[in-house]
Amino acid sequence: MSIDTSSLVNISTEPGTLPPTMPAWVIREDRFGEPVDSMKLEEVETPEPGAFEVIVRVMAAGVNFNNVWAGRGEPISIFRYGDHPETGHHIGGSDASGIVWKVGEGVTRWKPGDEIVVHCNQASYEDPEVHGLDPLAAPSQQIWGYETTWGSFAQFCKVQAQQLLPKPEALTWEEAASYGLTYFTAYRMLMDQAKIQAGDKVQIWGAAGGLGVFATQLCAVAGAQSVGVVSSPEKGALLEKLGATGWIDRNEFAGMMRKGGETPEEEKARFKESRRFCKEVESILGSAPDIVFEHVGQATFPTSVLCVKPFGKVVICGATSGYNLDFDVRYLWMKQKQIIGSHFANAWEATRANALIESNQVRPVLWKTMGFDQIAEAHQLLSDNKHLGKISVLVGAANEGEGRTAEGPGAIRAEVGT
Repeated sequence: MSIDTSSLVNISTEPGTLPPTMPAWVIREDRFGEPVDSMKLEEVETPEPGAFEVIVRVMAAGVNFNNVWAGRGEPISIFRYGDHPETGHHIGGSDASGIVWKVGEGVTRWKPGDEIVVHCNQASYEDPEVHGLDPLAAPSQQIWGYETTWGSFAQFCKVQAQQLLPKPEALTWEEAASYGLTYFTAYRMLMDQAKIQAGDKVQIWGAAGGLGVFATQLCAVAGAQSVGVVSSPEKGALLEKLGATGWIDRNEFAGMMRKGGETPEEEKARFKESRRFCKEVESILGSAPDIVFEHVGQATFPTSVLCVKPFGKVVICGATSGYNLDFDVRYLWMKQKQIIGSHFANAWEATRANALIESNQVRPVLWKTMGFDQIAEAHQLLSDNKHLGKISVLVGAANEGEGRTAEGPGAIRAEVGT
Protein backbone atom coordinates (compact mmCIF):
# COMPACT_ATOMS: atom_id res chain seq x y z
CA MET A 1 0.00 0.00 0.00
CA SER A 2 1.32 3.42 -0.96
CA ILE A 3 1.75 5.85 1.96
CA ASP A 4 0.99 9.53 1.36
CA THR A 5 3.82 11.58 2.88
CA SER A 6 2.72 14.97 1.58
CA SER A 7 1.32 15.84 5.02
CA LEU A 8 4.85 15.86 6.47
CA VAL A 9 5.54 19.28 4.94
CA ASN A 10 2.02 20.55 4.26
CA ILE A 11 0.54 19.75 7.65
CA SER A 12 -3.22 20.21 7.98
CA THR A 13 -3.47 20.63 11.75
CA GLU A 14 -2.55 23.55 13.97
CA PRO A 15 -0.26 23.25 17.02
CA GLY A 16 -2.29 21.75 19.85
CA THR A 17 -4.20 19.31 17.64
CA LEU A 18 -3.07 16.04 16.07
CA PRO A 19 -4.18 14.08 13.00
CA PRO A 20 -5.54 10.59 13.72
CA THR A 21 -2.75 8.84 11.80
CA MET A 22 0.75 9.64 10.56
CA PRO A 23 3.41 8.19 8.25
CA ALA A 24 6.25 6.41 10.07
CA TRP A 25 9.15 4.07 9.36
CA VAL A 26 8.32 0.92 11.32
CA ILE A 27 10.23 -2.19 12.40
CA ARG A 28 8.26 -5.32 13.28
CA GLU A 29 9.46 -8.51 14.89
CA ASP A 30 8.61 -10.72 11.91
CA ARG A 31 11.02 -8.97 9.52
CA PHE A 32 14.32 -8.65 11.38
CA GLY A 33 17.31 -8.16 9.12
CA GLU A 34 19.36 -5.46 7.49
CA PRO A 35 17.79 -1.96 7.47
CA VAL A 36 16.54 -2.09 3.87
CA ASP A 37 14.56 -5.21 4.80
CA SER A 38 13.51 -4.50 8.40
CA MET A 39 12.33 -0.88 8.05
CA LYS A 40 9.10 -0.24 6.15
CA LEU A 41 6.98 2.89 5.68
CA GLU A 42 3.55 2.52 7.28
CA GLU A 43 0.58 4.65 8.34
CA VAL A 44 0.18 4.33 12.12
CA GLU A 45 -1.98 5.87 14.81
CA THR A 46 -0.65 9.20 16.11
CA PRO A 47 0.23 9.02 19.82
CA GLU A 48 -1.32 11.34 22.39
CA PRO A 49 0.80 12.86 25.19
CA GLY A 50 0.43 11.54 28.72
CA ALA A 51 1.21 13.49 31.89
CA PHE A 52 4.57 15.30 31.61
CA GLU A 53 4.86 14.20 27.98
CA VAL A 54 5.15 16.22 24.79
CA ILE A 55 4.30 15.49 21.17
CA VAL A 56 6.84 17.02 18.80
CA ARG A 57 6.36 17.62 15.09
CA VAL A 58 9.60 16.21 13.74
CA MET A 59 11.35 18.55 11.29
CA ALA A 60 14.48 16.44 10.91
CA ALA A 61 15.88 13.29 12.50
CA GLY A 62 19.36 11.93 13.13
CA VAL A 63 20.48 8.44 12.14
CA ASN A 64 22.27 6.24 14.70
CA PHE A 65 23.51 2.66 14.82
CA ASN A 66 21.02 1.70 17.53
CA ASN A 67 18.24 1.43 14.96
CA VAL A 68 20.41 -0.93 12.90
CA TRP A 69 20.53 -3.14 16.00
CA ALA A 70 16.78 -2.76 16.50
CA GLY A 71 16.16 -3.90 12.94
CA ARG A 72 18.45 -6.89 13.26
CA GLY A 73 16.99 -7.96 16.59
CA GLU A 74 20.57 -8.11 17.88
CA PRO A 75 22.22 -8.42 20.32
CA ILE A 76 18.74 -8.75 21.85
CA SER A 77 15.27 -8.01 20.56
CA ILE A 78 14.00 -4.62 21.78
CA PHE A 79 10.45 -5.93 21.52
CA ARG A 80 10.73 -7.32 25.04
CA TYR A 81 11.17 -3.84 26.52
CA GLY A 82 9.53 -0.47 27.03
CA ASP A 83 6.19 0.09 25.33
CA HIS A 84 6.88 -2.37 22.49
CA PRO A 85 4.75 -5.19 23.94
CA GLU A 86 1.67 -2.95 23.93
CA THR A 87 2.24 -1.33 20.53
CA GLY A 88 3.66 -4.29 18.62
CA HIS A 89 5.87 -2.03 16.56
CA HIS A 90 9.08 -0.06 16.79
CA ILE A 91 9.40 3.46 15.44
CA GLY A 92 13.06 4.30 15.87
CA GLY A 93 14.98 7.54 15.87
CA SER A 94 16.83 8.79 18.95
CA ASP A 95 17.69 12.27 17.62
CA ALA A 96 15.27 14.95 16.52
CA SER A 97 14.81 18.63 15.92
CA GLY A 98 11.31 19.94 15.72
CA ILE A 99 8.41 21.98 17.02
CA VAL A 100 6.44 21.34 20.20
CA TRP A 101 2.97 20.46 18.91
CA LYS A 102 0.96 19.29 21.93
CA VAL A 103 1.78 19.06 25.65
CA GLY A 104 0.40 16.73 28.29
CA GLU A 105 -0.89 17.50 31.75
CA GLY A 106 1.71 19.04 34.07
CA VAL A 107 4.00 20.43 31.34
CA THR A 108 4.71 24.10 32.08
CA ARG A 109 8.16 24.83 30.65
CA TRP A 110 7.28 24.13 27.00
CA LYS A 111 4.38 25.26 24.84
CA PRO A 112 3.17 24.57 21.29
CA GLY A 113 5.35 26.38 18.79
CA ASP A 114 8.64 26.11 20.71
CA GLU A 115 11.58 24.98 18.58
CA ILE A 116 13.56 22.23 20.26
CA VAL A 117 16.04 19.39 20.03
CA VAL A 118 15.61 16.14 21.93
CA HIS A 119 17.97 14.16 24.13
CA CYS A 120 17.20 10.46 24.28
CA ASN A 121 17.34 9.52 27.97
CA GLN A 122 14.07 8.58 29.64
CA ALA A 123 13.34 7.58 33.22
CA SER A 124 10.31 7.54 35.51
CA TYR A 125 9.80 10.65 37.60
CA GLU A 126 8.85 8.31 40.46
CA ASP A 127 12.28 6.67 40.70
CA PRO A 128 14.23 8.20 43.61
CA GLU A 129 17.50 7.95 41.63
CA VAL A 130 16.16 10.67 39.34
CA HIS A 131 15.94 13.09 42.26
CA GLY A 132 19.45 13.17 43.65
CA LEU A 133 21.63 10.37 42.29
CA ASP A 134 21.46 10.20 38.49
CA PRO A 135 18.62 9.29 36.10
CA LEU A 136 21.06 6.90 34.42
CA ALA A 137 20.96 4.83 37.64
CA ALA A 138 17.15 4.57 37.69
CA PRO A 139 15.65 1.09 37.14
CA SER A 140 13.27 2.61 34.60
CA GLN A 141 16.04 4.20 32.50
CA GLN A 142 15.55 3.68 28.76
CA ILE A 143 16.92 5.07 25.53
CA TRP A 144 14.08 6.74 23.66
CA GLY A 145 13.75 5.59 20.07
CA TYR A 146 15.53 2.32 20.87
CA GLU A 147 14.17 0.75 24.04
CA THR A 148 10.94 2.67 23.45
CA THR A 149 8.92 3.26 20.31
CA TRP A 150 7.53 6.63 19.10
CA GLY A 151 10.95 7.82 17.95
CA SER A 152 11.77 10.48 15.37
CA PHE A 153 11.32 8.54 12.12
CA ALA A 154 7.72 9.68 11.90
CA GLN A 155 5.69 12.83 11.42
CA PHE A 156 5.33 13.14 15.22
CA CYS A 157 7.31 11.72 18.11
CA LYS A 158 6.41 11.36 21.79
CA VAL A 159 8.92 12.32 24.50
CA GLN A 160 9.12 13.21 28.18
CA ALA A 161 9.16 16.97 28.77
CA GLN A 162 12.59 16.71 30.44
CA GLN A 163 14.05 15.49 27.15
CA LEU A 164 13.62 18.84 25.43
CA LEU A 165 16.40 21.39 24.92
CA PRO A 166 16.28 24.70 23.05
CA LYS A 167 17.21 24.37 19.39
CA PRO A 168 20.46 26.26 18.69
CA GLU A 169 19.34 29.21 16.59
CA ALA A 170 22.30 29.18 14.19
CA LEU A 171 21.62 25.60 13.09
CA THR A 172 19.29 24.36 10.38
CA TRP A 173 16.78 21.64 11.17
CA GLU A 174 19.03 18.92 9.76
CA GLU A 175 22.11 20.22 11.58
CA ALA A 176 20.23 20.41 14.88
CA ALA A 177 18.95 16.84 14.48
CA SER A 178 22.37 15.36 13.83
CA TYR A 179 24.27 15.47 17.09
CA GLY A 180 22.34 14.61 20.26
CA LEU A 181 22.85 10.90 20.91
CA THR A 182 26.50 10.68 19.94
CA TYR A 183 27.60 14.09 21.20
CA PHE A 184 25.91 13.87 24.60
CA THR A 185 27.30 10.34 25.00
CA ALA A 186 30.84 11.55 24.24
CA TYR A 187 30.37 14.49 26.62
CA ARG A 188 29.49 12.28 29.59
CA MET A 189 32.27 9.82 28.75
CA LEU A 190 35.03 12.41 28.71
CA MET A 191 33.82 15.24 30.92
CA ASP A 192 32.07 13.44 33.77
CA GLN A 193 33.17 9.81 33.68
CA ALA A 194 36.82 10.09 32.63
CA LYS A 195 37.11 13.63 34.06
CA ILE A 196 39.36 14.89 31.29
CA GLN A 197 41.78 17.67 32.23
CA ALA A 198 43.79 20.21 30.26
CA GLY A 199 47.02 18.56 29.14
CA ASP A 200 45.59 15.04 29.06
CA LYS A 201 46.37 12.75 26.14
CA VAL A 202 43.50 10.80 24.62
CA GLN A 203 43.32 7.97 22.08
CA ILE A 204 39.99 7.84 20.21
CA TRP A 205 38.78 4.78 18.30
CA GLY A 206 36.53 5.41 15.30
CA ALA A 207 37.43 9.07 15.48
CA ALA A 208 35.69 10.09 12.24
CA GLY A 209 32.40 8.43 13.21
CA GLY A 210 29.43 9.81 15.08
CA LEU A 211 31.01 9.55 18.53
CA GLY A 212 34.58 10.24 17.53
CA VAL A 213 34.05 13.58 15.81
CA PHE A 214 32.64 14.97 19.06
CA ALA A 215 35.24 13.31 21.29
CA THR A 216 37.92 14.97 19.15
CA GLN A 217 36.31 18.40 19.50
CA LEU A 218 35.76 17.99 23.25
CA CYS A 219 39.45 17.17 23.70
CA ALA A 220 40.32 20.42 21.93
CA VAL A 221 37.83 22.40 24.05
CA ALA A 222 39.27 20.85 27.24
CA GLY A 223 42.87 21.60 26.22
CA ALA A 224 43.76 17.93 25.74
CA GLN A 225 45.72 16.28 22.94
CA SER A 226 44.09 13.52 20.92
CA VAL A 227 45.06 10.90 18.38
CA GLY A 228 42.23 9.43 16.36
CA VAL A 229 42.06 6.00 14.75
CA VAL A 230 40.37 6.07 11.34
CA SER A 231 40.02 3.92 8.23
CA SER A 232 41.27 6.29 5.51
CA PRO A 233 43.48 9.35 4.95
CA GLU A 234 40.37 11.32 4.01
CA LYS A 235 38.94 10.69 7.47
CA GLY A 236 42.29 11.67 8.97
CA ALA A 237 42.05 15.00 7.14
CA LEU A 238 38.65 15.57 8.77
CA LEU A 239 40.21 15.04 12.21
CA GLU A 240 42.80 17.69 11.47
CA LYS A 241 39.94 20.16 10.91
CA LEU A 242 38.46 19.16 14.27
CA GLY A 243 41.65 19.85 16.25
CA ALA A 244 43.21 16.41 16.60
CA THR A 245 46.92 16.21 17.39
CA GLY A 246 47.29 13.38 14.89
CA TRP A 247 45.65 10.28 13.44
CA ILE A 248 46.40 6.65 12.61
CA ASP A 249 45.02 4.59 9.73
CA ARG A 250 43.85 1.36 11.34
CA ASN A 251 44.35 -0.52 8.08
CA GLU A 252 48.08 -0.32 8.74
CA PHE A 253 47.55 -2.33 11.94
CA ALA A 254 44.82 -4.74 10.87
CA GLY A 255 46.51 -7.62 12.66
CA MET A 256 45.87 -6.08 16.10
CA MET A 257 42.11 -6.62 15.90
CA ARG A 258 40.82 -9.32 18.26
CA LYS A 259 38.44 -11.73 16.53
CA GLY A 260 37.98 -14.22 19.33
CA GLY A 261 39.13 -17.83 19.35
CA GLU A 262 42.70 -17.07 18.26
CA THR A 263 45.22 -19.87 18.56
CA PRO A 264 48.23 -19.19 20.82
CA GLU A 265 50.32 -18.45 17.73
CA GLU A 266 47.70 -16.11 16.30
CA GLU A 267 47.33 -14.32 19.62
CA LYS A 268 51.09 -13.87 19.85
CA ALA A 269 51.10 -12.24 16.41
CA ARG A 270 48.07 -10.10 17.30
CA PHE A 271 49.72 -8.92 20.51
CA LYS A 272 52.86 -7.97 18.60
CA GLU A 273 50.80 -5.78 16.27
CA SER A 274 49.09 -4.17 19.27
CA ARG A 275 52.49 -3.34 20.70
CA ARG A 276 53.48 -1.73 17.41
CA PHE A 277 50.24 0.27 17.40
CA CYS A 278 50.82 1.49 20.97
CA LYS A 279 54.26 2.76 19.99
CA GLU A 280 52.68 4.72 17.14
CA VAL A 281 50.18 6.29 19.55
CA GLU A 282 53.00 7.26 21.89
CA SER A 283 55.05 8.74 19.04
CA ILE A 284 52.17 11.09 18.17
CA LEU A 285 51.17 12.06 21.71
CA GLY A 286 54.66 12.00 23.23
CA SER A 287 53.69 9.35 25.79
CA ALA A 288 51.00 6.77 26.48
CA PRO A 289 47.44 8.14 26.62
CA ASP A 290 45.79 9.10 29.91
CA ILE A 291 42.41 8.12 28.45
CA VAL A 292 41.29 5.68 25.76
CA PHE A 293 37.86 6.44 24.28
CA GLU A 294 36.29 3.03 23.56
CA HIS A 295 33.10 1.99 21.80
CA VAL A 296 34.29 -0.74 19.42
CA GLY A 297 34.54 -3.54 21.97
CA GLN A 298 35.85 -7.01 21.16
CA ALA A 299 38.16 -6.07 18.28
CA THR A 300 39.96 -3.21 20.03
CA PHE A 301 39.55 -3.62 23.78
CA PRO A 302 42.69 -5.71 24.41
CA THR A 303 44.71 -3.01 22.65
CA SER A 304 42.98 -0.27 24.65
CA VAL A 305 43.95 -1.87 27.95
CA LEU A 306 47.49 -2.38 26.72
CA CYS A 307 47.89 1.17 25.37
CA VAL A 308 46.55 3.31 28.20
CA LYS A 309 49.18 4.50 30.65
CA PRO A 310 49.56 3.13 34.22
CA PHE A 311 46.70 4.52 36.33
CA GLY A 312 45.03 5.59 33.08
CA LYS A 313 41.38 5.16 32.14
CA VAL A 314 39.59 3.21 29.43
CA VAL A 315 36.07 4.66 29.15
CA ILE A 316 33.60 2.58 27.12
CA CYS A 317 30.01 3.17 26.00
CA GLY A 318 29.39 0.39 23.49
CA ALA A 319 30.74 -2.58 21.56
CA THR A 320 29.99 -2.41 17.85
CA SER A 321 32.36 -5.30 17.05
CA GLY A 322 31.09 -7.56 19.85
CA TYR A 323 30.39 -7.31 23.56
CA ASN A 324 32.25 -10.40 24.80
CA LEU A 325 35.64 -8.95 25.73
CA ASP A 326 38.74 -11.13 26.03
CA PHE A 327 41.96 -9.41 27.11
CA ASP A 328 45.07 -9.97 29.19
CA VAL A 329 43.96 -8.69 32.59
CA ARG A 330 47.53 -8.59 33.91
CA TYR A 331 48.02 -5.31 32.07
CA LEU A 332 45.03 -3.96 33.98
CA TRP A 333 45.80 -4.86 37.57
CA MET A 334 49.59 -4.72 37.50
CA LYS A 335 49.53 -1.21 35.98
CA GLN A 336 46.48 -0.20 38.09
CA LYS A 337 44.44 0.94 35.12
CA GLN A 338 40.72 1.69 35.25
CA ILE A 339 37.80 0.56 33.07
CA ILE A 340 34.86 2.96 33.27
CA GLY A 341 31.45 2.22 31.82
CA SER A 342 29.36 5.07 30.47
CA HIS A 343 25.87 5.27 28.98
CA PHE A 344 24.42 8.29 27.17
CA ALA A 345 23.94 11.35 29.43
CA ASN A 346 21.49 12.84 31.89
CA ALA A 347 19.46 15.98 31.22
CA TRP A 348 21.92 18.25 33.02
CA GLU A 349 24.90 16.92 31.05
CA ALA A 350 22.90 17.27 27.82
CA THR A 351 22.07 20.86 28.75
CA ARG A 352 25.71 21.75 29.42
CA ALA A 353 26.81 20.04 26.22
CA ASN A 354 24.12 21.80 24.21
CA ALA A 355 25.41 25.14 25.48
CA LEU A 356 28.75 24.41 23.78
CA ILE A 357 26.87 23.92 20.51
CA GLU A 358 24.96 27.18 21.02
CA SER A 359 28.23 29.05 21.61
CA ASN A 360 29.87 27.40 18.55
CA GLN A 361 32.66 25.86 20.64
CA VAL A 362 31.55 22.43 19.40
CA ARG A 363 29.94 21.98 16.00
CA PRO A 364 27.94 19.14 14.48
CA VAL A 365 29.73 17.19 11.75
CA LEU A 366 27.20 16.44 9.05
CA TRP A 367 28.10 14.17 6.16
CA LYS A 368 24.83 13.75 4.32
CA THR A 369 21.20 14.87 4.49
CA MET A 370 18.67 12.50 2.99
CA GLY A 371 14.93 12.51 2.42
CA PHE A 372 12.21 10.88 4.51
CA ASP A 373 11.79 8.22 1.83
CA GLN A 374 15.47 7.24 2.26
CA ILE A 375 15.48 6.41 5.98
CA ALA A 376 16.08 2.69 5.45
CA GLU A 377 18.82 3.47 2.93
CA ALA A 378 20.45 5.88 5.41
CA HIS A 379 20.65 3.14 8.02
CA GLN A 380 22.10 0.73 5.48
CA LEU A 381 24.96 3.19 4.94
CA LEU A 382 25.69 3.00 8.66
CA SER A 383 25.41 -0.77 8.69
CA ASP A 384 27.92 -0.97 5.83
CA ASN A 385 30.27 1.61 7.45
CA LYS A 386 30.03 3.89 4.43
CA HIS A 387 29.39 7.09 6.42
CA LEU A 388 31.64 9.93 7.57
CA GLY A 389 30.28 11.93 10.49
CA LYS A 390 26.51 12.04 10.89
CA ILE A 391 23.53 11.50 8.59
CA SER A 392 20.32 13.50 8.98
CA VAL A 393 16.98 12.95 7.29
CA LEU A 394 14.41 15.62 6.54
CA VAL A 395 10.95 14.92 7.92
CA GLY A 396 8.78 18.04 8.24
CA ALA A 397 11.36 20.33 6.63
CA ALA A 398 10.88 20.65 2.89
CA ASN A 399 14.48 21.44 2.03
CA GLU A 400 17.96 21.58 3.47
CA GLY A 401 18.93 24.91 5.00
CA GLU A 402 15.61 25.66 6.68
CA GLY A 403 15.21 26.51 10.37
CA ARG A 404 18.19 28.80 10.97
CA THR A 405 17.14 31.98 12.81
CA ALA A 406 20.54 33.46 13.74
CA GLU A 407 23.94 33.89 12.19
CA GLY A 408 26.64 31.33 12.96
CA PRO A 409 29.03 28.83 11.38
CA GLY A 410 26.61 25.92 11.49
CA ALA A 411 27.77 22.35 11.03
CA ILE A 412 31.12 21.21 9.72
CA ARG A 413 30.49 19.49 6.41
CA ALA A 414 32.33 16.23 5.85
CA GLU A 415 32.99 15.72 2.16
CA VAL A 416 30.61 13.35 0.44
CA GLY A 417 32.38 10.30 -0.92
CA THR A 418 35.40 10.31 1.40
